[in-house]
Amino acid sequence: MFMVLESVRSAFSAIRANKLRSVLTSLGIIIGVMSTIAVISLIQGLRASVLSEFEGFGANQVVVFPSPSDAAASYGLPQNITVDDYEAVLDAIDGFAEATAQVSVWGDRIRFGEESSGASVTGVYPEQYIINDLSIAYGRPTVAGDGTARNPVMVVGQSLLEDLEIAPDEAVGKYVEFNGDWYLIVGVLEKIGAVFGQDQDNVAYVPFEVAAQQSAVEPSVVIFVNVFETDNVPFVLSRIKQALRLQHGISGDMPDDFQTFTGDQAIAQIDTITGVLTAVFGGVVAISLLVGGIGIMNIMLVSVTERTREIGICKALGATRAQILLQFLIEAVVLCLVGGVIGILLGSAIGLGIAPLIPGFEAQAVIPLWAIALALGFSTGVGVIFGILPAAKAASLDPIDALRYE
Repeated sequence: MFMVLESVRSAFSAIRANKLRSVLTSLGIIIGVMSTIAVISLIQGLRASVLSEFEGFGANQVVVFPSPSDAAASYGLPQNITVDDYEAVLDAIDGFAEATAQVSVWGDRIRFGEESSGASVTGVYPEQYIINDLSIAYGRPTVAGDGTARNPVMVVGQSLLEDLEIAPDEAVGKYVEFNGDWYLIVGVLEKIGAVFGQDQDNVAYVPFEVAAQQSAVEPSVVIFVNVFETDNVPFVLSRIKQALRLQHGISGDMPDDFQTFTGDQAIAQIDTITGVLTAVFGGVVAISLLVGGIGIMNIMLVSVTERTREIGICKALGATRAQILLQFLIEAVVLCLVGGVIGILLGSAIGLGIAPLIPGFEAQAVIPLWAIALALGFSTGVGVIFGILPAAKAASLDPIDALRYE
């Protein structure tokens, strides 16, 4: 242990004695680690930002939507999801999950006086507010009686009201025009914000039955499912697929004409994408570590030549080959680790500083501990790999020849 500590002390003494040379020698390591940390911090920040968007989409929630494809069309499959399909799904998952359906309404802009808004209009059942955790700030949600009576009522988001220049606390009771009909605003949603850059407050909800009658053909719906027990998600998924395949007459190896989406699937896809990006960019910037390692080896060989007489004196006083080898190897590792620490500090500063400056990049840089450990591990590995040759050369010097060296 004393030998190791003494070797570390000697290494720092050599670095202090040749400050400029040490910095230039470590420059490749510094740049490599700095680039690695900066890139990883941005990628992990993006990952954290995307995952935060799914916080409201729990692991027990499933979305079912149509999936038109050439393969499905070749079999003459419906390629949409109808109200009858939704009811079949309700029967299939009864006791294990609850579900609701929504349908998009296409048409003109929503108008109020001289103002208008291009907000998306969606037909929903009352369960939509519960399953999607939609809170009402003012007024009330649409209810079952609105659908039964085909009441032209509307629940609106606050961005829509900004477009129409209506104060949220004054919106309930006002009428807006959409597709030639007048709708009574009965509720205002709590602010949600943007998800993936899309404003979730620029929306309007009307009763499902009112939205359905706006279409000349049977509308295609999207189904939202909330599974009571997370462990039952795979079972519920299988029941949904079985019910829809039966409804659409799909058998054997025929492809589905619908898709299911869960929070776990989204997280798995995000992890795969960020993992690939981290590996690719990490591999590219690792070239700097290779260049830095070659620089370390070159300078250590020069150092061995400069200290030949010192090595001869050490050996004459009884130093073994293993002790000389250890001393020069530790010196190379310390040089790399110092460069690695500087690179981590600079990379962290760059990642945290550059993230707010990137156009369209709304995430904050995140520096995971594993990235720091990886950078230090790489630095140590470079020191060992590229320091072993100079250390071996120093250890193999003949003490008599070393003492005669001028």
